[in-house]
Amino acid sequence: MSNGSGTATPSSNRTIMIVLSYLWLLALVPLLVEKQDSEVQWHAKHGLVLLVAEIVLWIAFTVATSVLSFITSGLGCLLSLFGPLIWLVIVVIHIVAMVKGTNGQRLIIPGISEYASRF
Repeated sequence: MSNGSGTATPSSNRTIMIVLSYLWLLALVPLLVEKQDSEVQWHAKHGLVLLVAEIVLWIAFTVATSVLSFITSGLGCLLSLFGPLIWLVIVVIHIVAMVKGTNGQRLIIPGISEYASRF
């Protein structure tokens, strides 16, 4: 449904759908359910892009930690101590994205967010 200005009419559950958009795989729910709300669609796609970026980050981190552990016993263990910090940063990014999204804004992460508009 269009409101005459060229944008989709906001969904009645927009807030819930935007929050779901940033709960990892649950981003599929708003992506599949709220096809008429372009803002919810963008946040759902952004949430999925973040998920893919996080998976790539964790794979790279795990490989780097494993290789460093194999080559130098202590450096890999030292690097692994940053795992919880990385996880905390990821959770904070998701919370900030939820808050901004529910306030009608978008969290733009350079190099990552641009992919949300591509599909």
